[in-house]
Amino acid sequence: MKGEIKETADKMADEIRERQNPDGTWSFCFENSPMTDAYMIILIRSLYFKEDALVSQLVKRLLNMQTKEGTWKLFKDEAEGNLSATIEAYFALRFSGLLHEKDPRLVKAERFIKHMGGLEKAHSLTKMMLAVNGQYEWRHIMPVPIEVLLIPRTFPISFWDFSSYGRAHIVPFLLVRDARYHLQSARTPNIRHLFLQGRSDSLHDIDEDRLFLFEKLKEGIKGLAGFPELLRSEARQFAKDYMLKRIERDGTYLSYFSTTFFMIYALKSIGYRSDSSIIKNALDGLKRMICQTDNGPHVQNSPSLIWDTALISHALQESGLSFEDETIRKSVEYLLKHQHYKFGDWAIDLPDVSPGGWGFSESNSIHPDVDDTTAALRAITYSAGAKPEIRHAWERGVDWVLGMQNRDGGWPAFEKNKTKGILASFPLDGAEAAAIDPSTADLTGRTLEFLGSRAGLTMDHPDVKRGITWLTMTQEENGSWAGRWGIHFIYGTWAAVTGMRAAGVPSSNKRIGKAEKWLENIQRTDGGWGESCYSDQRGKYVPLSFSTVSQTAWALDALISISDQPTPAIEKGMGRLLELLHSEESSPAHTYPTGAVLKDVFYAHYHSYQYIWPLLTLNHYLKKYG
Repeated sequence: MKGEIKETADKMADEIRERQNPDGTWSFCFENSPMTDAYMIILIRSLYFKEDALVSQLVKRLLNMQTKEGTWKLFKDEAEGNLSATIEAYFALRFSGLLHEKDPRLVKAERFIKHMGGLEKAHSLTKMMLAVNGQYEWRHIMPVPIEVLLIPRTFPISFWDFSSYGRAHIVPFLLVRDARYHLQSARTPNIRHLFLQGRSDSLHDIDEDRLFLFEKLKEGIKGLAGFPELLRSEARQFAKDYMLKRIERDGTYLSYFSTTFFMIYALKSIGYRSDSSIIKNALDGLKRMICQTDNGPHVQNSPSLIWDTALISHALQESGLSFEDETIRKSVEYLLKHQHYKFGDWAIDLPDVSPGGWGFSESNSIHPDVDDTTAALRAITYSAGAKPEIRHAWERGVDWVLGMQNRDGGWPAFEKNKTKGILASFPLDGAEAAAIDPSTADLTGRTLEFLGSRAGLTMDHPDVKRGITWLTMTQEENGSWAGRWGIHFIYGTWAAVTGMRAAGVPSSNKRIGKAEKWLENIQRTDGGWGESCYSDQRGKYVPLSFSTVSQTAWALDALISISDQPTPAIEKGMGRLLELLHSEESSPAHTYPTGAVLKDVFYAHYHSYQYIWPLLTLNHYLKKYG
């Protein structure tokens, strides 16, 4: 089998080299839920932008993705369909003006929406979108006064305690809600008949944690000096300035579709015209996020150019390409151009550390994250060893990563110590994942893997030791670790195991042994691994009925890092991985979303993952056993 593994790895490496762009990058689609496509239609129609061709293409894509039952799903094995995704697609199709409201496909969608409880059962993001388009009452959404933005950081709970990702969304939400803004015109479809109870149930059954959070926020507002109307005006100005200061060069707000979408409506709510340069530039930036898929054009939530380029460059170097090879040289040059030199919000709690991170998207210049930074650092490590100017950039990046370690020993995504659990009770669905930025097994494991394999820091280093301790304390009883940015327990376990092993934790360690047994126990009879997005939603392992390429590669990579000799589980898994790599690229094994962004809203199919992770795993197998 080793001959076939070598042949497959070489063929994959050659294929991916041929796909490199002239600027040194690799472009792959970051395909997420139907939400962004639906919202783009709604934005274009509500603001009367002349983009008929794009609307027509996006409508066709949405219809291609509709199930025969009339629903839209976030992932293949989602039982009937996803209520919020179906509401968003339905409203967008109605708004497009290209389908009659009695079209059988829309009638089926209506039937499902009613069956699932109506508009009042939708996700908070969906309700926000409906509210700004006059389809939902603001009084039933996020009952938080805009003055919370002014609570000083010295108070026990303030706006600055939220994660940067949470803050980016909360600001436009509060601004449009404060204005009770809605943009309704003659072309806006009326879907209020899909309310079944006449109001939202979002204010019902407020638990003690949420009540406590509300009381603390009220205390903070009461402590503000000034007249109520003046405070409200100051808060609205703060919200406006916060967004405008974080507009990237491509016109988007922090390089995300979702934040930019709501920023546009927030700016409209305070008097900006649709033809203003800021709004027009924002739309142009969103249009540049479009990628092509088999179902037509898709609006990415944030293009993954930096992430894909860094991971592929590293994977190719693991397959044997020298840092002097032109392919690698061009990719390293590109990555170095996009290392951050600006202080972002992360610096508020890290004032003594210089910028040195990388972001997910090319336009991202102030919102770096730990995972993209360690990915880029892996890609430039060998070049840094030979060239002093690259070494300096590499050291800046390492310093930034070490500075980002949370006080508990683990690593977050965007900012350190945004861990106040009470903020998970903020009245927005998914707040437990988006309102805070805690240490996670995947980020901690991936960071340890880089520090151990590339920076030469092992268990004797105090920061590495603290990271390992955090992982040992957070392992699940069954031996797995929960992931955050991938699905889900396989991803988290792979990251934790490979990180601990790279840092010098021996295979005989009982934590490693438990993880190995868990991975072997969930191996499918066909030899592969497959885990459902339901694992992310339910917080427990839910298997798929089929194996996926990326999850099989992750599980195998973890097992290879543990065992000095190929085990039966590894051999069987490698055989299955080879079969999967030779299967149709349109099959669920390749297209199932194994990336996680926001629970119940965004699950990502990285088109690059069918190359990156199997190429790494094949070469790790050959290096260790070949």
